[in-house]
Amino acid sequence: MEHDGTTNLAVTEAVRSVQLLKIDGYCATATMGASEFIKFRWHIDGHEWEVRFYPDYWYFFEDEDCFGTYGDDDHSEWVGLKLILVSEPQRDDDKVRVNLSCRLVCPSPTSQRPHLDTCWSEEKRVSHVFASDSKCSPELLLILKHELPSSGYLVDDSLTVECTVTVLRDLDAATDKALSSLPVPPPSDLHQHLGDLLQSEDGADVTFRVSGESFAAHRAILAARSPVFKAEFFGGMEERSSASVEVKGMEAAVFRSMLRFIYTDTAPELDGAQDQEPEAAVAMAQHLLVAADRLKLMCECKLSGGIDIGTAAATLALAEQHNCSLLKAKCLEFVTRSPETLDAILATDGYEHLVASCPSVLAELLRAARGRKI
Repeated sequence: MEHDGTTNLAVTEAVRSVQLLKIDGYCATATMGASEFIKFRWHIDGHEWEVRFYPDYWYFFEDEDCFGTYGDDDHSEWVGLKLILVSEPQRDDDKVRVNLSCRLVCPSPTSQRPHLDTCWSEEKRVSHVFASDSKCSPELLLILKHELPSSGYLVDDSLTVECTVTVLRDLDAATDKALSSLPVPPPSDLHQHLGDLLQSEDGADVTFRVSGESFAAHRAILAARSPVFKAEFFGGMEERSSASVEVKGMEAAVFRSMLRFIYTDTAPELDGAQDQEPEAAVAMAQHLLVAADRLKLMCECKLSGGIDIGTAAATLALAEQHNCSLLKAKCLEFVTRSPETLDAILATDGYEHLVASCPSVLAELLRAARGRKI
């Protein structure tokens, strides 16, 4: 079977209940006034509803042109019904959309099985949006009172009305309500925990010496936040097993701020101090910029000394992604130094990563290889 590409999406669902309202001894209702009714109750979709049956409902005409339709008076007398919401609305928007439909029921006079076969009158409907300030539907006029005795629906002084109440559910609203009832998680405090870890030095496994001060840190966190630190601590360099790293030409306060940024992704010296001490904040920003550039250059130099067949391609990709021109030149020089070295590097996983992540560098690699006449 061919599919035309059309998708049916259900945005609502209906909860429907059908009841037969039977009034025995109907002749006794002749004593009831226009405002009196017989009530029937049942529960639907978590609400309690009441159907009020009026045997003598007076319907007043607002338009004088309609008077002649049902007589000379300004009203007519009907058998009518209303739907009442007894309980409070339970929707998230305090509204319930409902339809009431009713029809008269009687045994079929021509049927050989009068107790099994039935006939019905024309179905009448009324819809209403129930809210906290509107718990009563408009009237449903079922049949003119004076027409009922000859209609065939009043049998053995008994009248039966079939009523159907349909409650419409908005699936989007139901979903929103379900979601809104879920607890809201608190904002992430991961940066606070990592900041506390940095300050407490618990589990630290590397120490930086900067301008006479020592800073304990964690290799795994530094590697997770910086691919350069990852290459330094988990690559083939000597710092992989070293417990101490010396950083020259940088102020201790600047390194402390940079280290805290790595752990918490915040720079209080720039964010908090700028309103009160703008000059100090600008000076710190300048120092951090210089420090970051210097640290980057230091890492380039370190990585350049640790290039081998296993790390060359991955380090070349790192240099390309982070604009490390010195490191990139050293990688190209190493890769193209001999045909044997190139063939070995082409067989590594790092080369596959290089092709996938930095295909543009392959042209430079090819030009460098031709220049070296491999």
